[in-house]
Amino acid sequence: MTIELTLPTMTCGHCVKTVTETVHRVDAGAQVTVDLPTQRVRIESAQPREAFVAALADEGYAPAA
Repeated sequence: MTIELTLPTMTCGHCVKTVTETVHRVDAGAQVTVDLPTQRVRIESAQPREAFVAALADEGYAPAA
């Protein structure tokens, strides 16, 4: 399943690294595509969207509603 999230607090390369690592903690096999200029993340995973939202929020990257 494809999950698309907007992360308003993702502003730099370090943020991209942290977001990618966080996604991989939820699902090590997930495919992650990050578009920093638009603050968008696309995740290909069988895990539920809520698992990624919660993990990212815990790291300070709460998705926009």
